[in-house]
Amino acid sequence: MPNKFYVTTPIYYVNSVPHIGHSYTTIAADVLARYHRLRGDDTFFLTGADEHGAKIEAIANDKGIEPQKFVDDVAAKFQLAWDELDISLDRFIRTTETKHMAAVQKALQYMYDKGDIYLGEYKGLYCRGCEQYKGEKDLVDGLCPDHRVAPEEMKEECYMFRLSKYEKELRKKIEKDEFQILPRKRKNEILSFYKNEGLKDVSFSRKNVQWGIPLPWDKEHTTYVWADAFLNYLTGLDWNGDNKLTDQMKKFWPADVQLMSKDILRVHATIWPAMLMSLGLPLPKLLFIHGYWTVDGQKMSKSLGNVFDPVELAQKYGVDAVKFFVLSETAFGQDGDFSMEKFKDRYNGFLANGLGNVVARVLTLAEKYPLDKRTATKAGQAKVREAWKGYEAAMVAVQFDEAIGKIWELLAFCDGYIEENKPWELAKNNSEKLTEVLGNLLEILRHVGWMLYPVMPDTAEKILRALGVFETEKELKYEDRKKWNDSSDIKVTKPEILFPRI
Repeated sequence: MPNKFYVTTPIYYVNSVPHIGHSYTTIAADVLARYHRLRGDDTFFLTGADEHGAKIEAIANDKGIEPQKFVDDVAAKFQLAWDELDISLDRFIRTTETKHMAAVQKALQYMYDKGDIYLGEYKGLYCRGCEQYKGEKDLVDGLCPDHRVAPEEMKEECYMFRLSKYEKELRKKIEKDEFQILPRKRKNEILSFYKNEGLKDVSFSRKNVQWGIPLPWDKEHTTYVWADAFLNYLTGLDWNGDNKLTDQMKKFWPADVQLMSKDILRVHATIWPAMLMSLGLPLPKLLFIHGYWTVDGQKMSKSLGNVFDPVELAQKYGVDAVKFFVLSETAFGQDGDFSMEKFKDRYNGFLANGLGNVVARVLTLAEKYPLDKRTATKAGQAKVREAWKGYEAAMVAVQFDEAIGKIWELLAFCDGYIEENKPWELAKNNSEKLTEVLGNLLEILRHVGWMLYPVMPDTAEKILRALGVFETEKELKYEDRKKWNDSSDIKVTKPEILFPRI
């Protein structure tokens, strides 16, 4: 039986079109999904659109269109963006889908009947941009730090969720890594929140918001947008809101990795797992939290005109180049900064002069000195074994820059190996040694191709096709692809220039 792997992004709020923040999370999830498929794991990759709530209702009203028409248009833009970025998702879920809404109602009814949801009154500071209530400690100079507006005092009748009921048990699970949060800094941040502020019951309905899912026991209230949105991670597996688990749920739940940016960590580390505990379902194995992107050191802003659109960049320079940049420029989990100068430097230095140059050198030598057989020796075997070990450890730790670094170590080894052995000299007087040198270079390049495949699939396929192995080896088991082949009668062909210099 193959292992299973279930990875999710947050479903993105469709109040505006996709940007780098959405793309970054989705590209990262795509790499994890492709890596686990490469390993032969039974893999499911979920993303989607969060389409209810007061903010969307207000935007649609301002535009003079129905909310459903508005969310249809924006959700289509997200789906188009993921097509443009070659995202290998298995399911794009929308919270306006009939099945999702029915499952949400059934789940909330279960929690209400259990006594975990009750009628109450909520009073607090409400940020419309976040669609969240804020505590005084969350504000900076009295303003929401993300939207730079003062939250409004709000008092309303609503149905409350007994979040406080699950505080002690949840805190223990986080402390023991039964519910793991990475990087460790983010785990400590959440534990500090539990210690200093604790969990208080939260609003789970709105009485004056029409654009939402009606509560099944009180149609005057609609479901609070977060309670609706969180359940997508289950309904994306065809869960229908009760304890009769679907085959997809039995196979893939709990999620192995849930990726998100740091602004939504707190709700995912409190409300979301408490809902699962109320429903009697296992918690996700890992929440991995990444940072923000700035542009030229400034926070992205449409008014400043510095919004970085990965789709436009991909159309100009290629999808793989964009994926490489966002995953290698900074450690996943830390903040990153984009500038065209940085992008061009990394493109030219690592892709054109690095990967593209090494691939061209090796294949040119193999074409120039065609041999019936090339014998690979242990000269490169240890280096490849070491690279795979580091690469796999980095992927498990969700450290894409380190995984990419292991591939580039192999490329640097190839470059140095060529300079050290000078195949053009060997061709004159030592054909046996030439056979060995070319065999090692081509075999290392084959491993580079497969290691690169989850990160830059199009480029990897070009390399493997140039080596003549893609069609035969894509059917092999993962461990067989990783094996060191001592000999090969590969007939190479040179691919087009992989990365023309900018």
